[in-house]
Formats: sequence, C-alpha cells, structure tokens
Amino acid sequence: MTDEKRGETFVMRGETQPTGSEAPIAFTTFIIGLASSALIHLGDTPNPETGLTERNVEMARQSLDLLAMLREKTRGNLTAEEEKLFNTLLTDLRLRFVEASKR
Repeated sequence: MTDEKRGETFVMRGETQPTGSEAPIAFTTFIIGLASSALIHLGDTPNPETGLTERNVEMARQSLDLLAMLREKTRGNLTAEEEKLFNTLLTDLRLRFVEASKR
C-alpha cells in the first residue's frame, strides 16, 4: 500500500499532521485575507511588500468578485458568526469600492 494522495494536478506523498504555524487556516482568517487584498487594491491600506499605497480599481473589483463568488458558493454552510463577518466585509468593501471608483 502506498501513502500517496492524488489531487487533480499533483501527487502529495506522506501527508503529515499540521503543527503550530502549519495548522489549517480558519475560514474567517481566509476571508479577512481576501478582504485585506481588496483594501490594498483600493488604496486604503499600504501594500505590505512595498509599503506604498496605490489604487488599482480593476484588481479591487476582482477581489470583490472573488469574495462575492465565495459567498454564494458557501451560502447555507457557514456559522452565524462567519455569515455576519462575510456580510459585513462585503458591504464595507462594496461601499469603499464605489467611493474609490469616483476618485
């Protein structure tokens, strides 16, 4: 018997148990990360790699579209806390996007 796990495009060998910083990412952390990306592209937050604040409305739109798609795909599968966070993030980001588009 082999300890391979086949994915769609790759093979993982010898799966290990996560420890410490390798622990699985929480869903809320994941969506906050996506929201942070949108904030960076909206020019509301400096890019952590460059320290510069730059606006890229098209990239911000892509981040919002990704969050909206993820929201639709997870509908009915979220906890009340995740649902509230998702709705709050999307509402806030959409308002910021409209404001950034006017500038």
